[in-house]
Amino acid sequence: MRVVFTKWDGSLHWHHAMEYLGEDDHGIWLGARAGSLSQRGSEPPIMMERPYVGLFAFGEPWWVAYFNALPLSTEIYCDVSTPPQWDGDQAVVTMVDLDLDVIRERATRQVLLLDEDEFAEHQVRYDYPREVVRHAERAAAWLQAAMRAGEEPFGRTYRHWLDQVS
Repeated sequence: MRVVFTKWDGSLHWHHAMEYLGEDDHGIWLGARAGSLSQRGSEPPIMMERPYVGLFAFGEPWWVAYFNALPLSTEIYCDVSTPPQWDGDQAVVTMVDLDLDVIRERATRQVLLLDEDEFAEHQVRYDYPREVVRHAERAAAWLQAAMRAGEEPFGRTYRHWLDQVS
């Protein structure tokens, strides 16, 4: 599967290949093994030293979650984005990155909201519609609360999927 994030103007952002692992009540799980490549726009690809899995939730989520293997200090990294759009014929999933990220640190379990400044800047630069801003803000707030509470899929569920690529 090809995972493609763009920016609001359609420019290519992060993109990488992942393998389909399966589905559960939370959504579709994709995995990447250690040594996989990830690329931002047309910059040179970077090699990922540790495996990770991605969750593309069912419904209309305004986020995509990534779960990292040990020893990475960031256990969970969620991109606030438009809902993922699947093109089964091309084996591609695409979404627009809306700048905000919510992470959970492994050691402290501290949940952090990142890139609020970039989100504010891009609201002006790209003229995000008000409804998109509301969806992004709601998604970020929900992610923070769910991660702090250890609600699934941010509790233990992801470990089953991560084991498949570790």
